[in-house]
This record gives sequence, structure tokens and C-alpha cells, in this order.
Amino acid sequence: MTEPVGTGRALPPLELETIHAFGPTRAYAAGARTDTGVEPDKRVKTHCCFCGQQCGLELKVKDNTVVGIEPWYEFPFNRGMLCPKGVKRYLQQAHPDRLLHAYERDSKSPGGFRPLGYEAAIRRVAESIERIQREHGRDAFAILSGASLTTEKTYLMGKFAHMCLRTANIDYNGRLCMVSAGAGNKKAFGVDRAANPWSDILGAEVIFITGANVAECAPITTNYVWQAREHGAKVIVVDPRITPLARTCDLFLPIKPGRDTALFNGILQFMIEKDWLDHEFIERYTVGFDAVAAEVRPWTLRRTAEVTGIAEKSIQRAAELWGQAKTSFLMHARGIEHHTHGVQNVLGAINLVLASGRIGRPNCGYATITGQANGQGGREHGQKCDQLPGGRDLANPEHRAYVAGVWGIDPNQLPQPGVDAYEIMRKAHAGEIKGLLSLCFNPVVSLPDNNFVRAALEKLEFFVAIDFFLSETARYAHVVLPGSLQEEDEGTVTQVEGRIIRIRQAVTPPAEARADWRIIQDIARALGREQGFTFESPEQMFGELRVASKGGVIDYSGVTYERIEKNFGVFWPCPSETPEGVPAPGPQGTVRLFEPGSWNSVAKGAGPFYFPDGKARFVATPHRGPAEDVDAEYPIILTSGRVVSQFLSGNQTRRIGPLVDNFPEPKVEMHPRLAARLGIADGDWTTVESRRGTCTLRAAVVQTIRPDTIFIAYHWGGRKSVNQLTISAQDPISKIPEFKVCAVRVRKAEAAPDYAGQLEPQQ
Repeated sequence: MTEPVGTGRALPPLELETIHAFGPTRAYAAGARTDTGVEPDKRVKTHCCFCGQQCGLELKVKDNTVVGIEPWYEFPFNRGMLCPKGVKRYLQQAHPDRLLHAYERDSKSPGGFRPLGYEAAIRRVAESIERIQREHGRDAFAILSGASLTTEKTYLMGKFAHMCLRTANIDYNGRLCMVSAGAGNKKAFGVDRAANPWSDILGAEVIFITGANVAECAPITTNYVWQAREHGAKVIVVDPRITPLARTCDLFLPIKPGRDTALFNGILQFMIEKDWLDHEFIERYTVGFDAVAAEVRPWTLRRTAEVTGIAEKSIQRAAELWGQAKTSFLMHARGIEHHTHGVQNVLGAINLVLASGRIGRPNCGYATITGQANGQGGREHGQKCDQLPGGRDLANPEHRAYVAGVWGIDPNQLPQPGVDAYEIMRKAHAGEIKGLLSLCFNPVVSLPDNNFVRAALEKLEFFVAIDFFLSETARYAHVVLPGSLQEEDEGTVTQVEGRIIRIRQAVTPPAEARADWRIIQDIARALGREQGFTFESPEQMFGELRVASKGGVIDYSGVTYERIEKNFGVFWPCPSETPEGVPAPGPQGTVRLFEPGSWNSVAKGAGPFYFPDGKARFVATPHRGPAEDVDAEYPIILTSGRVVSQFLSGNQTRRIGPLVDNFPEPKVEMHPRLAARLGIADGDWTTVESRRGTCTLRAAVVQTIRPDTIFIAYHWGGRKSVNQLTISAQDPISKIPEFKVCAVRVRKAEAAPDYAGQLEPQQ
């Protein structure tokens, strides 16, 4: 680039010299703005920009710059507590890598880009979209959006794709996160939302955590578990690694990756043998139990132990604790969802909950731990490839007619469902998709088999990326538009409990950066298709979203900004009106789903679940192994996940000095027995190879992982990316990739990698 992509402020030479395309070195921490001795102009109560817990905090602002944070003790979810990312998140806003202007690709310019005026950039984007759709059809241009955007933006992105561009091909990075949980929840309950507020954890006798590294990925949730344990709760943790929470749990089940359904089936079979079932609940509120009972019958303790790699006595103990409890709470995350049978895993876990009858009442619950900042709201209102606002189905004629009426168009103008995010890459690689717009998505780091993803992006005729830092993916763009950080805009998100909360603007976007929703509307205007894209504020967008969601399963129609402010959030569904004789939900909306006698149950005149008969569905879950299992050539299992100081693709957290200090690079975590067999010592450079790629990192020899498994965190790009190795196989229902299992071989590296000399993998 011809000028530093930063804040425009003078910076010490050391800082500029230590920033490069793949994040800062630790030297930047020394020069970073800190929260000391600065009297702010104002304080803004808002929320953390990272995970789905969306902890409340107070940003301190001086001269239109976020200079620090303070606890927000009144917000009920975290009550002032924050994890390391939340404490340091304020450091990103004044980072010198901040995009201040639009850029266009230019191989002759330093950095491969040159500045472009904002209006000229918008014109080029619009001209490219119009040309591609005219020459190749509407579906030749695709949209990839994000689940860390506000709900207003996610609504706008779906409307922009379906109404303005009329392309079928829009999807979002929640395809890598919550879709297996969402599909399983819809199949079992008829609705996709955590069933309980986190306060219900506190009174549970047993807490069952599976596939969730809670202490590092959702740290504030750890406090709820600890409080429950102080009151006598027993904690069960299922994971191939002894995660921080697992170190203090009552029962740890070290499962072999990819065998979760077998474990759930084995536990349920033992519960059936001992008659630890709630027969009244099963008879009154569920259907399908007999088919599930027949499916799990062969899963004896011995067979379950052989498949899962867990001792028989431990499986039996898990069944005893769960089966005999009076209150309980089961939660899971990506560990059971990132599989080609992720939906089956989720349904297997739900079968345990339904068989116990412990759901829909205080201290008895089930929840999916949301990964992204708006992982819940981001999957509700239309940016999924098959979805319309309110959780409506794009292929359903009645749903199409309703939303088209809200938007003032003919239903026939709406496209049919398109393809998922990875299939968009496959179609780009095959030449079927010619153009792409991405917002808040970094697929070069986050998608599996990312060497293929790079090749797909290089084949596009036109690619525009909207972001606030130049991500690894944005480096493949023809045009980069400077978007907005969370603190630079207004809106709402829906956090892990299903609580809709307010994001408040603390500062304005710097220089030529714009709020993302303004950029999208500017593109629509430049296309001459601005009908429906003249919103003047996020609140105005939210007003239309309320109408578009009305009557849907995900009903926001009774929610207003004022109501959110007054009640520290509102839980959906929260309709604006209910049938005569049916009480409306309380001021906070529907805090706990599936309660018998709730307004939803009364409205249907049936049970509390979201099917016409009000009953939940047991679903049989036959066990299937991973798409790629170990063999003689690739004998070791690779699994991946997160670390506490980094977040998702690392585009933000790898630019925050203290977080980089905490975990500066990924490592190959392996058991001492495996390390000894391979002749590898702690700290040795180690090469991991799959059928798709090779990665060389330092070894971390630890006793907290299965001897047949290695672990690599996924927050880094380039030659440090674990997703060079992972497989692109997907769940047939949710289309989530199988990040958690693939086969690799491991050896001590012949030499240290030259990261500085070659940042990108060799093709």
C-alpha cells in the first residue's frame, strides 16, 4: 500500500516495523494505548465484541477513541466479570492496521493495493455486480456474511441478497459454528434456541458438558458451573483433552474424537436398563421414544467402551449421575457439532435430556453454547442460504408470500434456496460463481482445506471484501471497503441464552470508514436498486425486522429498543400480540422455553414444544464414524479448537498485543507417549501432514490429551493455519465441516520453517 493502513496518527518507528499482514509481534504491546491515567470524555455501556456470551462492559472514550474499559456490574449475565479478551478488546480500535480508506488491488503498489476514493470504489463494485449478473445470471454473484454482525445487519444482508441482487447464493460463517446445533434443535424441539437462562445452571444437581472447552471458549459460563458445584452439583465433562474445567470436574470422559453418538446411545441404554426414565414426561410430551430405545439396545457398556475409548465404569458412572438426578443441565458446543454426523450427535444429547424429562422447568435445562458474538441472532433473520426473517423457510410458499408482502415485492421475485458457504467456494472454483462480496468472514483462515479456498478465490472475476482490518481473505479481493467495528455502530445482538441486547455506539468510524449497513445501502443505490434500502438508522431496520419476524417461530415483533434497555434484554419469542385469552409473555419475553402452561403452550392448546401437537421428538441416532479415520499411512487423529486469548480467525485478537503475548503462535499438542514414540521433545519443530497439506509448528508435550490424538488451535493464517490440514467433508443436513476429526502423520521437522520468508503456503 502507498500509505500505512492505520489510524493516521504518528507512531514510533518500532511499532510500524513490527506490524505485518498476519498480526503484530509482541513488541506492539509495549506501545499500545493502556487504560491508565486517561480521563474519558464519556462512558458507554455496551457489550464485548467477541463470543456469544456478550458480556456487559463499559467503554471509556476520549477524543473519539476507546481508551479503556470498566466493569458493568448491573448487567445480569456477567455482573462485571470479563475474560482476557474482554479486558483487552478496547485496544483494537486505535490499532495502526485499521482500514481508513477503500483500496483496489494493484500488483505494482507496495503491499499489492493502492488507495481508491470511497465513491469510486462503490461505483466499481456496483458496475462489477451488474456486469457479472448480466453476463452470467443472478446466481453468479454470491454473498458471504458473518455471525458477529448486529442482527440489523444480518437482516439487511439477507434482504440485500434476496431482494436487491435476487441471488440464491448467500450464506454466513455461522455455517462453521451453530448450524448442527440449530438443525438438531429444530428436529427435536421445533425451534432453535437455548432452552434456559444460565441462572438455571446454579440449581442443577448434575451438569453434563460435552464437546465444550468452557473455561477457554466461554469463560464466564465457568463461573456458573463453579457456583453450582459449590452448591453440591456433580460435573461431567466429555472431551478428548483434559481442558481446564475438566481438571476439577467430578467425572471426565476422554472420548475418542468422532464417537459422541456412541457414547450418548450407551448412556441412554443403561438408563433404560435401570429404568431411570421419566415415563410420564415421555408419554405426555414426546413422540418417538420406542424407535430410539430400539436403536440404542445393542449399545452395551462393553460395546460403548470399545468404540469411544472410555472405560466401562466411567460410562456407567455417567449414566448413574445423569439418570438419577432430580435436576440437571446439559450443554454442548462445537466439539460434538463439527462432524459429518454433527446433527446426529446433537440429537443423541437431546435424547438424554428428553428421556430424563428434565427440561422446561427451573434448574432443568439444555443449551448450545454459542461461539460468535451474534451466533444466535445471526442465524435467525435471513442470511442463511435457505432462510427468511423470523426463522422462516425460503422454499415455503406461505413464508415467501408473507416476507415479500413486508418488502413490497412479488413472491416470485425471491430466489429459491442457494448453497452453503463451502459449496459457494466449490462453485467459484468450478467457474459457476464469478463474483463475491464478503462481510465479516475470513474463509482463507476459517474454512477447511484452505489451499482449495485460496484457489477458488483466485478464480473469481471480481471479489469485494468489507472489513475493518485487511484480513488474509481480503488480500485476495479486487476492492476492499473499510467497514465498522462493533463499537462504531448501533444495533442489537442475541446472546447465548436467547436474550436480545443492545450494542451502543461509542465512537464514530474513522476517516472514510463507514458503518457496514451504510456501505450495503450505498451499493444498492449505485446499482439503481435502492427500493427498500433507504434506512436512516439501525433502529429503523429493527422496526422492519420486527414486522418481518411477526408470526414466525423466531418472533421479535414485541421487542423494542426501549424494552431491551429497561429489562437488560428481552428473550425471544416475544410477540406483539397473543390470541384472546392467552397471556402475553412477561417484560423479559420468554425467559425459559418449553414450560408447560406457558403462553406458547396455552396458545397452541397443546404441549410446550414448537410442533403443532406440542410434543418434542425423539430421533434415532445410529452411530457413524468420521469421514476420514486413521490408517497405516495416516495413523494419528487431528482435532482443532480455540485458546482463551484468541478468537475465531484471529483477525482481531492477533492485533491485540497482550493477547498475542498470552498465546503468540499455535502449537502441536501431543501426549508424552506419542511424543516419545516419534522422538519429539517439548518445543521441537514438528511437521503435521494430512492428505491435503502440511504444517510445521512447535510441539507442546502435555499429559492432558489422548495418546492417539493431537490438537492445534485454529486462529492463525498462512503457514501456521491448521486448516491447511482439515477435511472439507460436511454433515449432510447442516453442511457443517468436520473440523474435529481428520487423519494425519507427524514427524520431527528437519528444520525450522521460514515464516518470515514465506507467509503463504506453497500451492
